[in-house]
Amino acid sequence: MQGWQERRTSFGSVAADYAALRPGYPADAVGFLLGDRPLRVLDLGAGTGLLTDVLLAAGHEVVAVDLSEPMLEQLRTRLPQVEAVGGGAESIPLPGADVDAVVAGQAAHWFDPAPAAAELRRVLRPGGVVGFVWNTRDERVPWVRALGELLAGEARDHEADQGVVDRFAAALPATVEVFDSGTVQHVTPEQVVRGIGTRSYVATMDDADRDRFLGAVRELVATHPDTRGRDELELPYTTRAHRLTPR
Repeated sequence: MQGWQERRTSFGSVAADYAALRPGYPADAVGFLLGDRPLRVLDLGAGTGLLTDVLLAAGHEVVAVDLSEPMLEQLRTRLPQVEAVGGGAESIPLPGADVDAVVAGQAAHWFDPAPAAAELRRVLRPGGVVGFVWNTRDERVPWVRALGELLAGEARDHEADQGVVDRFAAALPATVEVFDSGTVQHVTPEQVVRGIGTRSYVATMDDADRDRFLGAVRELVATHPDTRGRDELELPYTTRAHRLTPR
């Protein structure tokens, strides 16, 4: 099994495709996490800024933190108005009581809960909240289920993990509320393949294994009855947002 640290830091090599091909987040999920009053928000594990986009559209002031400098460069290019700083959840490069909220999109499973929870409490202002959100492919759709079955051996269910939320809720400690939403990407078949290429378990493969694996994804999309011969596909996701309110 590939090491957690190797996968955690693998995204720099695929930063441009990550920015272009990963799904965004629905506005109602951000509204649930943060309400409708403008806040100063830390986007932790911000990557290329897909969640930052939605935070800005909702009127929030955002500071973005990520371990990967190539990912942050994508964010800075797209969103030059955002303060973007290198750093991780276990040592957040902000002063104490600096933000009203900390949010993480598709990232909290890469955080070490005990030291990260201490840092979250340090940087949050009194009454602040923590928000974790994940998009997960909606496998109620047959071709998406077939894709998930193909990926399952490598993916190892590493993304949306209720256990991650539970560990943070215990470490903070915090109460947890949950909100479900969804989003749909309109993508070409080749964009589906390239999007899978941005996953950590693919980014850390050697070239031969990656070509073989993505070739199998390409073959599935080309031959599945629901996708064969189509120039554009709808790739649906379910979105689950977790609001943690420290006690």
